[in-house]
Amino acid sequence: MAKIALFGATGTIGTRVLREALDRGHEVTAVVRDPEKLADSGAEVMLGDVLDPHSVAEAAAGRDVVVSAVGPGAGDPAVLVSAAKSLIGGVCMPGPDLPRPRVIVVGGAGSLRTPEGSLVRDAPDIAEPVRALMQAHGEALDFLRTVPVEEVRWSCLSPAAQIAPGARTGTYRLALDDLVVDEDGLSRVSAEDYAVALVDEIERDAHSGKRFTIGY
Repeated sequence: MAKIALFGATGTIGTRVLREALDRGHEVTAVVRDPEKLADSGAEVMLGDVLDPHSVAEAAAGRDVVVSAVGPGAGDPAVLVSAAKSLIGGVCMPGPDLPRPRVIVVGGAGSLRTPEGSLVRDAPDIAEPVRALMQAHGEALDFLRTVPVEEVRWSCLSPAAQIAPGARTGTYRLALDDLVVDEDGLSRVSAEDYAVALVDEIERDAHSGKRFTIGY
């Protein structure tokens, strides 16, 4: 079983990743700014901040995987780029001769290609705040793609175009940079099945150095 440090464990995605990983028997340390929020979660809880590389380094020590499910909330979407840089900087901080955990980042759908060949974020009917969030996710991914996998084994999991709390089916389809759509042309997944796919990646290590995506 993996030793996992999870940032963003109190959010919509993070809470489901936490539960999925614990249910499978993994050892999870939830790294949060307010430990009281997870006092009864069943996980080890550590005070920390994904935007502080020293905090990331502390959380990463002795872990196999560091997961970031951090989102900007109502704040500046640019925090996603800062978080990605802090994650990589933090896991590299102990030096090149010490083992480094893998890094898995919760990404966005905006930079995925649609069946028509355009990007999701370029659709004309997207509200500007949502487009800004998609752009920030894309910039965080652009940064991750500059990180050699020989230095950090990173992965980024983009959701379907539509993701919301729902049922855990345990069934999904994967792709790399192309939006996964069903026979009706819809791209959707539950937050629960997104968590299944992310924990599957923790266990399988199938997409190091890559972005991949999920859908039904």
